[in-house]
Amino acid sequence: MKPFAYRRVEDVHAAVRAAGRGPTVRFLAGGTNLIDLMKQGVEEPEQLVDVNRLPLAEIAEAPAGDVTMGALARNSDVAAHPLIRGRYPALAEALLSGASPQLRNMATVGGNLLQRTRCPYFTDPAFAECNKRRPGSGCAARHGYTRMHAILGASDACIATHPSDMAVALAALDAVVEVTGPDGDRSIAIGDFHRLPGDTPHVETELRAGELIVAVRLPASPFARRSHYLKVRDRAAYAFALVSVAAALGLDGSGTIRAARLVLGGVAHKPWRVPAAEQVLIGRRADPVAYAEAADILLEGAEPLRDNAFKVELARRSVVRALTVTAARG
Repeated sequence: MKPFAYRRVEDVHAAVRAAGRGPTVRFLAGGTNLIDLMKQGVEEPEQLVDVNRLPLAEIAEAPAGDVTMGALARNSDVAAHPLIRGRYPALAEALLSGASPQLRNMATVGGNLLQRTRCPYFTDPAFAECNKRRPGSGCAARHGYTRMHAILGASDACIATHPSDMAVALAALDAVVEVTGPDGDRSIAIGDFHRLPGDTPHVETELRAGELIVAVRLPASPFARRSHYLKVRDRAAYAFALVSVAAALGLDGSGTIRAARLVLGGVAHKPWRVPAAEQVLIGRRADPVAYAEAADILLEGAEPLRDNAFKVELARRSVVRALTVTAARG
């Protein structure tokens, strides 16, 4: 690990001012991803700005019924909170499926959204080619072992997947990311927050220089209570998703679908949502035939690689399974 400066800040404005001093400044919250990458020589910030003392850990309901999670709320606290468990079960399930209890006690809402890919060609600097670490150097994964890599939305420059479980659930719940920065406050829909790689895979989010995530807002939803997160992985704990599905359904008294949300994880550079896949469910009976049609639309254009063709069928079956479980919830 290379030497770096460390500064602890006490208010949001001081954090933003500190971050504006250069591109090699990083905010430090739980540090569960950033510190690992610094030890590996992947991240080499000149200064860390410790934001852990900022008053951004509250989880609260707004008068309009929205629920706001402070950026520093710990993943374990969010997963256990009655508002989240009762109104947004898919989010609680996603958080509890990620990492270990120790890591969830440290990891934060803001940091979870900013965690970087676990592509081994990115996390190991012994591989000289990585357009995320060294823009323009190439992509070693393209001619490497690709079992965990993307089947949707990838580019010649990058085939990495986004590792967050939480982000997949948030995409199905229409969450909004609240940020503040040198130019003031703004809101970013979660679906627009992460970027596809294109030819600039090192630019992973829509955050501007010096901007700090302060909260994530969950809109009040009449049907989010009937939501579910399904994660398929190599072992029962502490493994990243091969494929995951976040689903939410609004059903009327006859079992007809009136609203739907459907998002895939583990298959692309960002949570993968296709509105047409949700629309095909509207007005249909909640049954496997409709679910399979939605899955086919969601997976249109999939381009599996040498080692991960299994993800296409795995994702299709996971969508049917996730929607079946979701519909059965009261």
